[in-house]
Amino acid sequence: MTDLLARWRAGDERALETLVPIVYTELRSLAHHYLRQEQPGHTLQSTALVHEAYVRLAGHEPPDLHSRSHFFGVAARLMREILVDYARGQRAAKRGGGTPPIAIEELENVAQRQDVDLLRLDEALRELAGIDARQSRIVELRFFTGLSIDETSDVLGISAATVSRDWTMARAWLHRQLQDAPPNRG
Repeated sequence: MTDLLARWRAGDERALETLVPIVYTELRSLAHHYLRQEQPGHTLQSTALVHEAYVRLAGHEPPDLHSRSHFFGVAARLMREILVDYARGQRAAKRGGGTPPIAIEELENVAQRQDVDLLRLDEALRELAGIDARQSRIVELRFFTGLSIDETSDVLGISAATVSRDWTMARAWLHRQLQDAPPNRG
């Protein structure tokens, strides 16, 4: 996989075409993980999310990917962007709707959550990125991708202890921000 990533980065578009079938099952699992967090009745399907992420990957200059974990981190970010765009579209169509606030202390069990307000979380993560980009990236990798502390450490090239410390601090900051923030009404 590392060889395919290097070839794609060097301009070999067929390398991406070869890579996608290899990682498709895991990308679909990642998409399914994301979609389980959505409200009941969500109309976007795992396959469509994977295909949209592929279109975005293939439609831009290849990112500087160094490993399998890094690839999945980029895929996770793309899927987050797609879901946030989709949620914005849904909110605009409904002119409101509101979702109950996310309980940050439940970030570890996010797969069971059905009431995550992605727009509020995305807004808070953007604010956190302005304060501490690394903490924001850690939340993105842990929350949206479901990466472990060690996998997050590998993607970011920092120690697991640093990831753990930043993860704790970021969750506390997000908890405070999301508790104080009014619901995002589009």
